[in-house]
Amino acid sequence: MTVRVAGLLAGAFLFAAAAPALAEDLVFDLHNKSSVTLQELYVSPTHTDSWGSDILGVDVLNPGESARVTIADGESTCVYDINFVGNGGEELTEEGIDLCELRSYTLQ
Repeated sequence: MTVRVAGLLAGAFLFAAAAPALAEDLVFDLHNKSSVTLQELYVSPTHTDSWGSDILGVDVLNPGESARVTIADGESTCVYDINFVGNGGEELTEEGIDLCELRSYTLQ
């Protein structure tokens, strides 16, 4: 009986070790060192072709300001494309940014 229980526990452990890690929110600091007020901010995992919702919502990020940004999309990736939209309609897209490694991004 002891051998069987040990075998079941070992099997359960191997299954848990092989299961994918649960996704956590990704948090990074965004610094706006540009001359443009950031009106909208969109992120998307690099492997997808569509943008998520505007992360800023009703907020803006003025020149010289910084903000802590949380990506709570349920993904377990670190590499994102970022689309910045200024208050005058200006757009800038940066692709393949590893936000886990950088932990911050400066818009210039």
